[in-house]
Amino acid sequence: MMTSQEVRTPARPAAGRRAKGRGRRRRVVAAVLLAVAVLLLANTLVVSGQEAAGESNVPLDGGGLYVRQDGPAGAPALVLIHGLAGSTRWWDPVVPELARSHRVIRIDLLGHGRSAKPAGGGYTVAEQGRRVGAALDRLGVRHAVVAGHSTGGSVATALAEQRGDLVTALALVDSGPGLDAFVSDGFVGELLFVPVVGQLLWRLRTDGLLLRGLETAFSRPGYRIPPELVEDVRGLTYHSLTTTSKAAEEYLRQRTLPDRLAVLGKPLLVIFGQDDRRWRSSSAAGYRAVPGAAVELLPGVGHSPMLEDPARTAASLLAFATAHDVPPDAAAG
Repeated sequence: MMTSQEVRTPARPAAGRRAKGRGRRRRVVAAVLLAVAVLLLANTLVVSGQEAAGESNVPLDGGGLYVRQDGPAGAPALVLIHGLAGSTRWWDPVVPELARSHRVIRIDLLGHGRSAKPAGGGYTVAEQGRRVGAALDRLGVRHAVVAGHSTGGSVATALAEQRGDLVTALALVDSGPGLDAFVSDGFVGELLFVPVVGQLLWRLRTDGLLLRGLETAFSRPGYRIPPELVEDVRGLTYHSLTTTSKAAEEYLRQRTLPDRLAVLGKPLLVIFGQDDRRWRSSSAAGYRAVPGAAVELLPGVGHSPMLEDPARTAASLLAFATAHDVPPDAAAG
């Protein structure tokens, strides 16, 4: 018969082996946890530095909107809205500078660029603003500085009227404050809105005719209109062009932009080319009725500063946006 001592003696090595086994398991678990932590950290750094996904079509009721994104996906959002007969491409020259520090989001308005061009409604400025807001919701944008060129400034204003939670600040580029500031669309532009004559001209439009219609959008000596801007106009339907134009007039007829903006309490930057041939640049002074508004007149530049002088325009937009950014992390809190 074994003694109690003889029974316990072989148990000691087994206990030691179990202790060593537990130690190895702890080290393995610790190594795995450390590896997971490193991977999570690396993923965070990669995601925060990712570029915003290039281009997409955002499906919405009544027709989808084309969206172009540039810059770091985790950076503060800066939304750029083009004007009548334009597209996201009108902002191309300023995007590289802006996208260094911002998630730059450009949207083709309904009826323009690569967005849907329905033959029915949806073209009022209020509806355009609502659709831009819906697209930004789909993109997960909770706060943004919004800039609009010409008619795009009206759409940006409508968006701010509807979505004060979304728009933190507004920048308007050569957006006429009211109809009394309007100068001209040029001879060809005016003919396009004459019944029967306009439809015939549109049906027979040539690149030369479209170039003449675009001339008043530029004033800088020696500036050559890029062919892609002609393509933008050619890609419009007659219905989308004329309906959007009439809707923009009606929006200003109901109430001027300074009147609308004065009650919103949003920071405002107004940039105006001093040689604008579509809207009197002197009318930019009307925006000073908006508390705290900053107004900048750019000499030697016409209706389209972001194309005629992208360096100065980008610098102004960047300084303004940076001053009023809401970081995405703060927005989510």
